[in-house]
Amino acid sequence: MTNLAYVELEARYRRVALLGETSAILHWDTAAIMPDGAALARAEQLAEMQVVIHGLKTAPEVGELIGKAETQLGDLDDWQRANLSEMSHQWTKASAVPEDLVVALSLACSACETSWRSARPAADFASVKPLLQEVLDRTREAGQAKAEALGVSIYDALLDDYEPGGRSADIDRVFGELQAFLPDFLQEAMDVQASRPSGVLPKGPFPVDTQRALGEGFMKAIGFDFDFGRLDVSRHPFCGGCPDDVRITTRYDEDDFTSSLMGVLHETGHAMYERGLPEAWRRQPVGNALGMSIHESQSLLIEMQVCRSRPFIEWAAPIMKEAFNGSGPAWETENLYRLYTRVKPDFIRVDADEVTYPAHVILRYRLERALLDGDMTLDELPAAWNDGMKELLGIVPPTDREGCLQDVHWYDGAWGYFPTYTLGAMSAAQLYAAACDADAAIPAGIFDGDFYPLMTWLRENVHGKGRLVTSVDLLTAATGQPLATDVFVDHLKSRYLA
Repeated sequence: MTNLAYVELEARYRRVALLGETSAILHWDTAAIMPDGAALARAEQLAEMQVVIHGLKTAPEVGELIGKAETQLGDLDDWQRANLSEMSHQWTKASAVPEDLVVALSLACSACETSWRSARPAADFASVKPLLQEVLDRTREAGQAKAEALGVSIYDALLDDYEPGGRSADIDRVFGELQAFLPDFLQEAMDVQASRPSGVLPKGPFPVDTQRALGEGFMKAIGFDFDFGRLDVSRHPFCGGCPDDVRITTRYDEDDFTSSLMGVLHETGHAMYERGLPEAWRRQPVGNALGMSIHESQSLLIEMQVCRSRPFIEWAAPIMKEAFNGSGPAWETENLYRLYTRVKPDFIRVDADEVTYPAHVILRYRLERALLDGDMTLDELPAAWNDGMKELLGIVPPTDREGCLQDVHWYDGAWGYFPTYTLGAMSAAQLYAAACDADAAIPAGIFDGDFYPLMTWLRENVHGKGRLVTSVDLLTAATGQPLATDVFVDHLKSRYLA
């Protein structure tokens, strides 16, 4: 290759990726097994990693190399050109943020996340609020710097970290359409549900070891390879690590196995996406996941579209029953299906059904925009949260534990992330409908616990694309149209009104 500048950039960004992978494992360790006394040391470790990564991305010669490489685009193939474009975008954003702010933000997030761990169970927002204020202030500074470099608003600059090219104006439109549809539909779905027998939760206790074994069995059935990942416990379920070392966590309740199991299946969807990213482009920007709306589409496709469907429950019910030595009507397929498709406004986002879930996301989207824009203070957050829950779902959290303390995202510095959950749910419905239309073996396979046809389609149409195309182009190529509210609406109607 004659484009030597591009060759040098690939080598540099490989180093960036390796350090990023190391940070990801440190973050997993922090959430899963780190002793509490190590929090300060870990904060310093992570901050130093961010400094090194930031320095590699913003070195003056990187900008020069990008400029030189862009003069020889004819020497690059489609993947290489997309890779160079990603490098340029990363360099523009990283160069806008000074190193001292990178350190300050990293330290603030570590301190706040550590405090949140004790504040949440104690429902003590006041104790963590000063640290959250520091995170918010530093996030706003970083967002302003990126906004000026990209020529967008602060919120859109932060959103770009999770949804490349995403704009709040588009989210406003989509969320507006959902808000117009969901309240009446929620009532209609609940009326239909009330006319049928209620689901009965099987009686526990459900030992954690048994729950873990059951979850691992379903993970293997979906295609997860434990030679390249593991399942652990954390306060907030997540999928982390890197494509060749995927770390999934969940949390268990010995009185109710259903929530933890779906959490495991949800995170397995994330993990399968990571494992399916193009191996030839490992540790290059173009080989990364496309963005969090597509990432969430993969977790929600597995959890909501597939694993809460009647075909999956028909296959899985006998396995669940055998695992816990269950007996009686509570373990019958129809009862378990009613449990997994129950619609009921609740306080906790991660346990919400797919009808009420968008309201949780819309609330968080409203609040984080108001906080970032300075239209709301943290002193006002708890009451604003409760007011929003009352407006959108008709319920009020009894304490801040079930309210503004329930999610780790803001406390750990993830501002601009929340909209991707509902964008992902909509994308999941669209992708799964297209997959089933393309290959009849996919819906047929779910009845038998055979996920291979589905994973094959996803590998080809989603996972293996990396960042070669935009999320709009990926959805259009895979489904025939960009993101459309009506596909998600049709899915909800067919599942909850039929």
